[in-house]
Amino acid sequence: MRELRAPSRFGLSRFGSIVVSRFVFACACWCAACSFGASRVRADETAAWIESHLAEFEQLYRHLHSHPELSFHEAETSKRIADELRAIGVETTTGVGKFGVVGVLKNGPGPVLLLRSDLDALPVTEATGLPFASKIKTTDDAGETTGVMHACGHDVHMTNLIAAAKWSKDHMSAWSGTILFIGQPAEEKIGGAKAMLDDGLYRRFPKPDFALALHVAHDLETGKIGYCSGPAMAGSTSVDVIVKGRGGHGAMPQNTVDPIVLAALLVLDLQTIVSREVNPIHPAVVTVGAIHGGTKHNIIPNDVHLQLTLRAFRDDVRDLLIEGIKRRAQALARAHRAPDPEVTASDATPPTVNTPELVERVLPAFIKELGKENVIEVDPTMGAEDFGLFGRDGVPTFMFRLGTIPPAKIAAARDQGEPLPSLHSALYRPDFRPSVAVGVRACSAAIVELLPPKK
Repeated sequence: MRELRAPSRFGLSRFGSIVVSRFVFACACWCAACSFGASRVRADETAAWIESHLAEFEQLYRHLHSHPELSFHEAETSKRIADELRAIGVETTTGVGKFGVVGVLKNGPGPVLLLRSDLDALPVTEATGLPFASKIKTTDDAGETTGVMHACGHDVHMTNLIAAAKWSKDHMSAWSGTILFIGQPAEEKIGGAKAMLDDGLYRRFPKPDFALALHVAHDLETGKIGYCSGPAMAGSTSVDVIVKGRGGHGAMPQNTVDPIVLAALLVLDLQTIVSREVNPIHPAVVTVGAIHGGTKHNIIPNDVHLQLTLRAFRDDVRDLLIEGIKRRAQALARAHRAPDPEVTASDATPPTVNTPELVERVLPAFIKELGKENVIEVDPTMGAEDFGLFGRDGVPTFMFRLGTIPPAKIAAARDQGEPLPSLHSALYRPDFRPSVAVGVRACSAAIVELLPPKK
């Protein structure tokens, strides 16, 4: 929806943002014909290079897919990515922000470009039926046994990072400067980027002049990439609510204060924050992702734990959501003579904002490499990312989206009225070969556009 395109905190009206976005794309199309940087390696040369290496890239992808690890537990994944970078000839450091990997490829004087991939997987039991499907089960931080799956495409991201590193090493004459290849832990917990930055990423290693990343898309055709200039992904905040009661026998509810009933009322009431308190032109989401309470059929428990995720593009909207949650939880407690609840906000990350000037510069290279018809403008999403934190100290950032679903599947789903498996679904199944081929071509085009030719 177009009203998502430019929340007012960024200083543009919705109409103004649409005009600017259209102007940027028009400029990109015009500039594509005369983009000098992207011409240093012809598109057919890069495509042929990728084709010659696809088998080894797919082998790496299948290994990563079948050996997923949860956030801040990426010990083996981190080691494998570091080993791959070292084998290419990239100077590599591990243990940055716990399991973060930093590869530094220097090629004389010039700008510094950061390319980032995330490392972690999700507590999802895979149901794709793939021959290399994950069969990993582990105990999560809450002590629960769970399956583990790369249901958000981080295995594609990592493979793309290694492929881009190998391409960069094999084409040193096409660029000069320094490339940082970043393997970031704990994106799913919105903690890994901060951990790496707090561990001195921009002090211990060259500070980047640009930071790029790609992210798979479940609803975009293979062969295409999507871009969004300005606000691209929402800010995210986790909220924990402890609804308190007074436990007792399930057959004698008059002697108790039932927190399960209170929690049920609260879940419904929370939805009115967005529908009745948030300005309708400001996107916001309140989702209750988990409820934990009770141990047995005939026992009323003392408390119930709700886990929520909040999404917003504006800080004032996020604050309104948190205040609304606290107010409703407290009011319900008083109405039912229950103890005061506990409401705790944590794991917050700001919106991911693509720097318009960087988008405008990179788009012509994408268009020249892939064709105008394969570089499409997409809407912002309420999904969240911590990649935007790499914009610390004024570093321009740009995250673009990578199509991963065969066109025939998208068309069939549309014709049948069936939704495609989304990211975080146990059924999400990217088409690897065309996806990574386009990802590497886009990254290589950005490299030669942003880093000057070798003298």
